[in-house]
Amino acid sequence: MGGMISRVLTVGFDLDMTLIDSRPGIHACYEALAARTGTYIDADLAITRLGPPLADELARWFPAAEIPAMADLYREMYPATAIAATSAMPGAAEAIAAVRAAGGRAIVVTAKYEPNAKLHLEHLGIEPDAVVGDLWAEAKAEALREHGAGVYVGDHTGDVRGARTAQAYAVAVATGPCDERELREAGADVVLPDLTAFPRWLARHGHRY
Repeated sequence: MGGMISRVLTVGFDLDMTLIDSRPGIHACYEALAARTGTYIDADLAITRLGPPLADELARWFPAAEIPAMADLYREMYPATAIAATSAMPGAAEAIAAVRAAGGRAIVVTAKYEPNAKLHLEHLGIEPDAVVGDLWAEAKAEALREHGAGVYVGDHTGDVRGARTAQAYAVAVATGPCDERELREAGADVVLPDLTAFPRWLARHGHRY
């Protein structure tokens, strides 16, 4: 080895609208929550804002004092209403496979409640090396640093901020609520149209990270 230290490529992925299209499932869960509580929630609007923590969206519909209880109720209802309705994003499985083929590790770092994030991945047969939930934006850097991620892939400007805070290469995909301009202005190093473009990008550039 000539005294060189080998470093394993580790790539982090966001979950909602990066690896999975959870809009139908989340829509169903918000409608179920509205029915259970008698509180109006515009589920169509809510699913256009995926990315930030659940509490941020709940704050638009419930008084502050009720948010912790509503979050608990939503998470309790989530497995039965959201998992089966959610599909993988195009290229998701192939993106994970590309990291493995390059000899790397693939981890998921998401703002979603970790047990529910794991249920999604299990249901879709996506098997990352680690799943870390309940982290948003800059806080995602905690897990990225802990796992030594050199690349983070996400669809939201918050994901870009998390990557930059961790000093990881920020790969953005324009499949969520943020368009290419927003992602670039937030500091994305590269913006791909979707994950189907990721294996080719990784083959060309992954050795740097």
